[in-house]
Amino acid sequence: MAEHTAQAPARLGVGVIGAGRVGSVLGAALAAAGHRVVGVYAVSIASRQRAQALLPDAPLLTPGEVFDRADLVVLAVPDDVLPDLVEGLVATGSVRAGQLVAHTSGRFGIDVLQPATTAGALPLALHPAMTFTGSAVDLDRLPSATFGVTAPEPLWQVAEALVIEMGAEPIRVAEENRILYHAALAHGANHLVTLVGEAADLLRHAGVPEPERTLGPLLSAALDNALRDGDAALTGPVARGDAGTVSRHVAEIERVAPESVAAYVALARRTAARALAAGRLTPSGAEPLLDALAGPAARRDWNERC
Repeated sequence: MAEHTAQAPARLGVGVIGAGRVGSVLGAALAAAGHRVVGVYAVSIASRQRAQALLPDAPLLTPGEVFDRADLVVLAVPDDVLPDLVEGLVATGSVRAGQLVAHTSGRFGIDVLQPATTAGALPLALHPAMTFTGSAVDLDRLPSATFGVTAPEPLWQVAEALVIEMGAEPIRVAEENRILYHAALAHGANHLVTLVGEAADLLRHAGVPEPERTLGPLLSAALDNALRDGDAALTGPVARGDAGTVSRHVAEIERVAPESVAAYVALARRTAARALAAGRLTPSGAEPLLDALAGPAARRDWNERC
């Protein structure tokens, strides 16, 4: 491992296992940095088309052939597939000593690569913290992204160099923190999409024909404020302790979109707790608000009083 500690090798033969949205883009980014993509394994028609578009000079090969040709193999496969894939590749003798093997999973660190490491491979976990379209557009987004990197200390400079060459910023994530790291990203990004969809649906119920035009400026400003100011950016009826308004919100959502009530109530409760901790909401304001979010009886009581 010592020969790889100072810096990444000048140029690498890169193999990609899984030409999905992530693998094809990272392969293209490494190619743009001067590395040579020597082979791609792609199964579905969409993956093969993606490989042809983003990696036109790379031949489509079997996994064993990719490993035979590559100095660095990028495993860009779904999380649940990764452990069995690694074990299978080792069992078939595909992995060789001194070969860099990197995966792109957010959930796993390098422990999942232990069978390959035992076979002499050099393990890296390189997770891009961004969403992918699987098109050239993603290459322009990489410079604003970070990668959650887990690697043995002797290989940190190699991992760092590869990420920087792709235009992104490497962030250290300890092995024991990978699940929490991934949960945080999924909670923020995936649930944000759900939240925006819920808000857009409610606006359509309210007769707003193009909800994205209303939500765009509002949500963009809210995201900017939240990233800059944290909980100090909280506004609205929950942060103000306006229990009557919140209660009426819930009643109206129950009327037009009952499937959305649980999400609204859960987020309102969590918002109240954070606003209280941040001093945006007083204890006297929090109590009636939480009562109004406690259940149908409490909401009816608030509606009658308001």
